Amino acid sequence: MKKMAAIGMVLTIALSLFTGCSSSSTGSGSESGGDKTVTVGSGEKKLVIGIDDKFAPMGFRDENNEIVGFDIDYARAAAEKMGYKAEFQPIDWNAKESELNSGRIDLIWNGYTITDERKQKVLFTKPYLKNAQVVAVLAKSDIQKLDDLAGKVVGLQAQSSAADALNANEIKSKIKTVNEYKDNVLALSDLKIGRLDAVVIDEVVARYYMSKEPDTFRLLDESLAPEEYGVGVKKGNEKLLEELQKALDEMNQDGTAAKISEKWFGEDKVLK
Repeated sequence: MKKMAAIGMVLTIALSLFTGCSSSSTGSGSESGGDKTVTVGSGEKKLVIGIDDKFAPMGFRDENNEIVGFDIDYARAAAEKMGYKAEFQPIDWNAKESELNSGRIDLIWNGYTITDERKQKVLFTKPYLKNAQVVAVLAKSDIQKLDDLAGKVVGLQAQSSAADALNANEIKSKIKTVNEYKDNVLALSDLKIGRLDAVVIDEVVARYYMSKEPDTFRLLDESLAPEEYGVGVKKGNEKLLEELQKALDEMNQDGTAAKISEKWFGEDKVLK
């Protein structure tokens, strides 16, 4: 009898272990669902979107630490049209393409400038917003034009199109030092306290902070480079790109994109 009881106990333990393992693989966690990330169990599909959460007004944290911005509303509306829930994942902007190619995120969507170099790494949607790289200085600065940056200390966000724009301009060779920062907020903070003479920055970002502190910053009349924003999709995932572009086109046609733009910029700036 003791032997039979022992065998019964072993079988009971084995069965419970098997049941536990089975439930962990079919629960409510997430797994890769081919081209997109799918939440298993609940049946809810989601798109994981990589963002820089200090890139106002495109994507940033408000006073309640909630992620908000033009690109956040824009992406959420597009995902809804596609039948997905948007999940926003703050990432190290220096490693954005690596995050995409590894599958940890499905899209790069946060003031992501379309460049020839980036086209070698990712697929892009059609441009949806115009931008330019500009130079921000303190309102009281004696810097009036690009040539005045000679011998000055300039800051910019690392691995951004600001660096590309500056490198492509002849003034780069005359600048004393170029300091790179993790984000634009840190660069502007150093500009305010005098550690920098100027910051190369996206115009939409600069104008947002100027609206918050109108007497602190100003922009030089000369810009470094015009550019356009697009959404980055992993190479080889043409299906997702096509699905996303269809949703963006529909948002242009039904007025959704214009409404979001007016909320954040006071006018319809979305490219048609």
